[in-house]
Amino acid sequence: MPFLPVGGQAVIEGVMMRSPSRIAVAVRRADGSFVTMERPFESVTRRHKLLSLPVVRGAVSLFETMFIGITALNFSADEAAKDDPVPPGKEGAAPASAGSSGSSGEGGLPAIVQAITVAVSMTLGVLLFVVMPAKLTPVLQDLMGWHGRAAFGLVDGALRLIVFVLYLLLISQWKEMARVLGFHGAEHKAIHALEAGVELTPENVQKFSRLHPRCGTTFLFLVVVISIIIFTWVGKPENILHHLFRIACMPVIAGIAFEFIRLGGKYFGNPVVRAMVWPGMQFQLLTTREPDLDMCATAIASLNLVKDDPTVIAMQKAGGMKEVSFIQ
Repeated sequence: MPFLPVGGQAVIEGVMMRSPSRIAVAVRRADGSFVTMERPFESVTRRHKLLSLPVVRGAVSLFETMFIGITALNFSADEAAKDDPVPPGKEGAAPASAGSSGSSGEGGLPAIVQAITVAVSMTLGVLLFVVMPAKLTPVLQDLMGWHGRAAFGLVDGALRLIVFVLYLLLISQWKEMARVLGFHGAEHKAIHALEAGVELTPENVQKFSRLHPRCGTTFLFLVVVISIIIFTWVGKPENILHHLFRIACMPVIAGIAFEFIRLGGKYFGNPVVRAMVWPGMQFQLLTTREPDLDMCATAIASLNLVKDDPTVIAMQKAGGMKEVSFIQ
């Protein structure tokens, strides 16, 4: 199965796609038209050798993906809000023209606010997935009578995995997220169709799987699994410095998970690799839904804006890339 250096993300009523040199967002309006945003983008890992080193590039890619995702979500939220009914007293507000293009800087959140949003999100994630399990584990160990480094690592890791699964279950059952999950499925299907070399029509795209080996859900699952191994070796945190050390390990864990994603993409044809990737892909059943044709058309509209990237075209001619560039 050939892979191409194209990834994406579901946004509000739309899809963001990215290639090595571009990012694009297509949002479907209530009247069926699209409003798009397109801008150049090049990862710092392509410009600075030090940041392209193994493990380091994964941590950098994670931060870049978060910033790009916030930008795309901000743009989609602004556009989706224009389709909401006009509140009383604001009937004179001028509607936006459908099909126009814009950027996150137009009416969107300032860069500093986006940076704060990312920082707050990461802080909450660390508290939920790193600090809280470490605090609860000694209590559970006393109840179960399990003690020692290995026991702490297993209980701590089991709690982290439970929190991860509950988080995904909550998202999958959240009614307001249903359409976003559908657009997530459409994004995966569109990339599968591009990698298969078929004509990008909604009908063709819909035939493909909504699961993709390079999905961020699989990446997060790998982060959880790798954190269990590393935190078992690190041991029980006894003070604030130990907690800070565990937190400092997270970029390294993310970088290692990224390398596994790269290897999974490179050797996906190997049955052993497929078996290793399979558990993470099953979690995508919670973070994606089968899209309708309109969602597939939206994913295609976004993909069409980045698929002519010279690197993508070169990889198509070469039969697919040998290594994954970034998390989808």
